[in-house]
Amino acid sequence: MSSLPIFHNFETAPTHVAPFSHAVELNGWIQITGQMPTDPNDDLAPLPDGIEGQTRRVMDNLIIVLDGLGLTLAEVLSCRVYLTEFKRDFDLMNDVYRSYFPSDRLPARTCIGVTGLARDALVEVDMVAYRR
Repeated sequence: MSSLPIFHNFETAPTHVAPFSHAVELNGWIQITGQMPTDPNDDLAPLPDGIEGQTRRVMDNLIIVLDGLGLTLAEVLSCRVYLTEFKRDFDLMNDVYRSYFPSDRLPARTCIGVTGLARDALVEVDMVAYRR
């Protein structure tokens, strides 16, 4: 294992909305930058309507980054979810989020209400994974 971090960026993942790497890896631990509900093929496309569509797009964008790392959701240990409309969107976001993981392999998670996200998104999710 390397003692220097590896900074990963993937052409297939959505374009950065700020200065960051898609993921940073050190000794098997991988921090995956929070993904927005942006279209990875069209930066100018409108965000999906509603929390369900945005949550799906965010999770699919995270899968693109995981694929670039040669990983799957099975290697995800924890997630942080950021919601701009916490009370309104929490249950619907959870329904979509839950559909991406087997019920016996749910990562640890924190969900945080925030006042705003880039591009006026309703949701953002970041992840920590571990490469075996």
